Amino acid sequence: MHSYHEIRANFEDHTIVVYQAFREAIAGPAVALQKFVSPFSLQRMTWIKPSFLWMMERSGWGTKPGQERILAVRITRAGWEKALGQAVLTSHTSSESHVRVQWDPERDIRGAKLSYRSIQVGLGTHIVREYVEEWIREIRDLSGVVARLHQLRETGAYEDATRLLPPERVYPVPENIQKRLGMPGHPCD
Repeated sequence: MHSYHEIRANFEDHTIVVYQAFREAIAGPAVALQKFVSPFSLQRMTWIKPSFLWMMERSGWGTKPGQERILAVRITRAGWEKALGQAVLTSHTSSESHVRVQWDPERDIRGAKLSYRSIQVGLGTHIVREYVEEWIREIRDLSGVVARLHQLRETGAYEDATRLLPPERVYPVPENIQKRLGMPGHPCD
């Protein structure tokens, strides 16, 4: 059973994978150089999502305009937790200078809403440069896998699709950050 608010992610001892969707002009150079470069902007908020299925819902399985390329960005857990430690819930601010957290219904492989939430984190302009220059350890293009998953879903082969999903488990959020994020025992709704 899942808590209403918990972070599920693909992570290791020192890194965590977050997902982003971009157009080719941003994704191509990012994968080739293993770093985000122009036209990626350091002057605007960028949203990262540790839930693969939520990213799929958000990007229409890589079919929405400007979100055709799905990237798996492996970043340091230290950077991730630094961002979470500065986060404010979206209901409290609209400033581009903050780290914003939004909890949205998690999805299953069929796209149905689940009874618990998934986090997305908006990195404000004050921290985007750190994300780009210090936290990133690897940028992988998952567009081919996403296209295959989309095809399997279209034909109703949900079990085959499920086997291709990246592994995710509950991320151990430090106690001092849980209240800030509205996590178990600290409701934000």
